[in-house]
Amino acid sequence: MYEVEVKVAADRSGVADRLDELGATQTGDVVQVDTYYDAPHRDFAETDEALRVRRETSDDDTEARITYKGPLVEAESKTREEYETGVDDGETADTIVEKVGFSPAATVEKDRRFYRYDGYTITLDAVEDVGEFVEVETETDEDGVEAAREGAYEVLRELGLNPDKQIRTSYLGMLLEDA
Repeated sequence: MYEVEVKVAADRSGVADRLDELGATQTGDVVQVDTYYDAPHRDFAETDEALRVRRETSDDDTEARITYKGPLVEAESKTREEYETGVDDGETADTIVEKVGFSPAATVEKDRRFYRYDGYTITLDAVEDVGEFVEVETETDEDGVEAAREGAYEVLRELGLNPDKQIRTSYLGMLLEDA
């Protein structure tokens, strides 16, 4: 499975107003705390991979997930292979990852609001120590990447945002650049 994502810097409140005008469906608000790990056997910064444990809290309920993100597969968007699964306990997942030799690299904290519009998930993000962003994303198979990307560009245009100003750097990368 491929996640096709296009991200731009934007004022969340202005985009939220536009999403309301377009009739988008708000699907939730969460706070995510992502712990990213360095691998002992290769440099994820060089290979453009990521391993993270995410804790996601909404309405006083916290869930945890572990995710592997492969390297970007195209130059036009943030499309990559992604594998994710739930875990019962984020603290235990952190301990397991560390016991097999991975070390924590950084933690990214995000306040996120999700919408559904025209088959895409639109996420309005406030990322601690980084800024405000809008992500438009969907999942597809390898054959659907180009069409999914072009659709994401069109959604951005409908929101009054310029897809040519997309940011391909991850929130982790931006946080580490500013450190």
